[in-house]
Amino acid sequence: MTVLGVDGWRGAWVGARLEGRTVTLGVLRDAREVLAMTDVEVIGIDMPIGLPDNESRRCDDEARELLRGLGAGSSVFPTPVRAVLATDDYAEARALSRAATNPPRAPSAQAFQLVKAIRALDEALGDPPAGHVFEVHPELAFRALDPGVRDPKLTARGMAQRLAALRRVMDVEQALLAAPARVPAADALDACAAAWSAQRIAAGRAESAGDDARDARRRPMRISW
Repeated sequence: MTVLGVDGWRGAWVGARLEGRTVTLGVLRDAREVLAMTDVEVIGIDMPIGLPDNESRRCDDEARELLRGLGAGSSVFPTPVRAVLATDDYAEARALSRAATNPPRAPSAQAFQLVKAIRALDEALGDPPAGHVFEVHPELAFRALDPGVRDPKLTARGMAQRLAALRRVMDVEQALLAAPARVPAADALDACAAAWSAQRIAAGRAESAGDDARDARRRPMRISW
């Protein structure tokens, strides 16, 4: 069984291909290249897939609550409403979001930075959406591997905790040693955590936040790990 975990990086994607314990890191140029990986059973991607029209997603609310007591509640950003995909202008995006939501809310600057990647993924998924692509969240995966993962990922302690957690399920150090040049360690580890989630999904062992709700394009609003 071969799966792929994917994390966004500088307009591209870091991919972690996992088979058994062997994981290989690579860079994928765009969402279409991610979806072109037809020799993997499941793709776990750290990016919103199902987009709300006018309210918050139940999966975000549940994931945030799960992580709040584990030191990472703020890592779950409110997913922008679908209307925001129509623009690359932050002021216009805020206006579109406020018009669509009640009570009115607007995406944070940090969440808006994801819009181009969300749009590209939404377009690449097609209609009906590719059924082997699942939304995942690395912080949920890390806490499932080890509840002792508590420190921020960019700190020395946080990185060591994540490495120790991944070492239980894959040969992560070998993957990092062979990683493409300039790929940040934090993004590589997140992609590996996404791959572990994809492996659990493929094996039927995954947990999920959210329900069976679908958005306007029939994409599931669900986060799995």
